[in-house]
Amino acid sequence: MSKVTLAEAPPGVEGAGFFATSLDKAIGLARANSLWPLPFATSCCGIEFMATMGSTYDLARFGAERPSFSPRQADMLLVMGTIAKKMAPVLRQVYIQMAEPRWVIAVGACASSGGIFDTYSVLQGVDEIIPVDVYVPGCPPRPEAILDGVLKLQEIVKSESLNRRNTPEYKALLEKYGIEANNE
Repeated sequence: MSKVTLAEAPPGVEGAGFFATSLDKAIGLARANSLWPLPFATSCCGIEFMATMGSTYDLARFGAERPSFSPRQADMLLVMGTIAKKMAPVLRQVYIQMAEPRWVIAVGACASSGGIFDTYSVLQGVDEIIPVDVYVPGCPPRPEAILDGVLKLQEIVKSESLNRRNTPEYKALLEKYGIEANNE
């Protein structure tokens, strides 16, 4: 019989019959354990992602139960595979259509740096057009590496302030990419 492990509670004040913590910590914990992935797969890294979603590796254990194929219903964009420069505007539009907060994982060598395709037609890393939160190395990366990338992203999400998306630094980051900040 397998042992069920619960998510660790955020730091807070505990007592008989009560637990108090900050709203940032509680929302961060909820967000980190309910990421909805949007797979943007163009080549072999997409096959590894399929294995990651399968029963052996089971990405659902980490709250990513439901892959979304609509950017408006996803908050974790997984860019996997070679991105041609002609495809870059489409990827950028998908990112822009995602609601805040949104996070990006570049999976594999091609999405991270263009991989072995150092040519005029291949984007040399998706961070040229959209901000990336986590890079997963490999060609293609093993499912364990993709899981590790999701776990790293969960740590980022848990510790992210609720106000981060409204800060001048975040707005400057989006402006660097020519993306208008959503003011919701």
